[in-house]
Amino acid sequence: MSIFNSIFGESKPISIPTTINWIPMQDLGQIEEIIALSEQMPVIIFKHSTRCSISRMALKNFESEYDLGESVAAYFLDLISFREVSNEVASRFNVVHQSPQLVLIVGGKSVYNVSHSSIDAQELKSKIQ
Repeated sequence: MSIFNSIFGESKPISIPTTINWIPMQDLGQIEEIIALSEQMPVIIFKHSTRCSISRMALKNFESEYDLGESVAAYFLDLISFREVSNEVASRFNVVHQSPQLVLIVGGKSVYNVSHSSIDAQELKSKIQ
């Protein structure tokens, strides 16, 4: 235990209640799955850095505002653990890598992507409807 932990207490992961049924994105094969699925329904990819407080805040805000339910397939990408997948998402969907980043895929193509404080669940909803 470090001196800081003994003084300030240990940092514990924050559990964020969410209504988003996240699909973990962990391998390159899922990109083809996303392309095929996006022909039938919108797909989002939320690229998150587990080491970044800004990314954590953007995720928390997005999850608290999100209300699209099952009408959108929602993939969650931990880009620290799955860097190769993150790089391939940027390449295949022709988006500049950002963190945090939200990418909307429709018809096999990225039709909308935002990062940092521009990630907004209501704005996403307006792009889908």
